[in-house]
Amino acid sequence: MGFDEYQALRDQLMAIIADADLGYRLGGATETLGALCREIGDIEHSYIDSFRTFRQDLGYRNPDPRMERSIEALSAWYTELDRELMAVLEDLSENDIASRRIVRSDFDADYFSPLPRSQMNTYREALLIFYGKVSIYLRAMDRPFPPQWQAWIG
Repeated sequence: MGFDEYQALRDQLMAIIADADLGYRLGGATETLGALCREIGDIEHSYIDSFRTFRQDLGYRNPDPRMERSIEALSAWYTELDRELMAVLEDLSENDIASRRIVRSDFDADYFSPLPRSQMNTYREALLIFYGKVSIYLRAMDRPFPPQWQAWIG
């Protein structure tokens, strides 16, 4: 399975929800669906920067309020982020991939500072966690899952 298949799940999500759905909240202290969708973009942004700088800071927040209210804005942002991610990965040298560690702001560098390949796997896991969270929203909204979602997320 290529990485593009993981990203395709997000595109499938954008195809089955509407702007009004982004305001949906499960109740209690949950975020809106739109906030979750913005958050995964913020996370991808931090991973892109980590491959450029070999440092990761998870503090970035996209300031554009449309990212929590507009499918069109989210989709365009995701497309741009995906383009940036592929470009930065292509720019990594063999030496970078084999030996440069990424220092993350959320871990002690001696405990966890992954090589780029492991960092990419961690981002893939972040996507799967996002899809798991979103699947609960989709179930609560009584939305049918696209076939790939059914097979991968359940």
